[in-house]
Amino acid sequence: MARQVENGVNPIFTERWSPRAFDESTLSEAELNRLFEAARWAPSAYNAQPWRFIHARRGTPQWETFLDFLIPYNRGWAQRASALVIAISQEQFVPPGKTDPISTGTHSYDTGAAVAYLALQAHLAGLGAHIVTGFDKEKARTTLGVPAGYQIESAIVIGKKADPDVLSDDLKAREVPNERKPLASIVAEGKFSFQ
Repeated sequence: MARQVENGVNPIFTERWSPRAFDESTLSEAELNRLFEAARWAPSAYNAQPWRFIHARRGTPQWETFLDFLIPYNRGWAQRASALVIAISQEQFVPPGKTDPISTGTHSYDTGAAVAYLALQAHLAGLGAHIVTGFDKEKARTTLGVPAGYQIESAIVIGKKADPDVLSDDLKAREVPNERKPLASIVAEGKFSFQ
């Protein structure tokens, strides 16, 4: 089923979606680094680049540790993925020409842009990337040694898409690209006019 587009956009935006069915294959470090390379080029306020990524790949000693961060519902399908990534944002940075750190107030927003770039590169590489917030952030912080001054943002489940038959019946029914709100419900000219 093709997604409904109101205005012409490059198909990369409508063809990318967040699968849950993965094929248990592995990813090389080089394959994963291509995704991080795309994320590296995202825009950010002051060019602060506040995003940080910590990952584990299937078949490595850290894999089970990262799976244990996920709530049981997400672990149920994510266990077949190829990589798990924890996206983190640095809350402060030192602007050019200054000596004291400041907060842009956009570290989460900017990190979201980097995650979007990563997800688009994953799609271009024939992979799926599913961003989730259903995980134990404090457990991830403690286990990964993330210090104060960094915010745990999301987990990203990455892998090669599989046939939906690997999923439970309730998830199998949801394994399709979803739609978006109409443009008129998210864009207004001149003033706030949303319901």
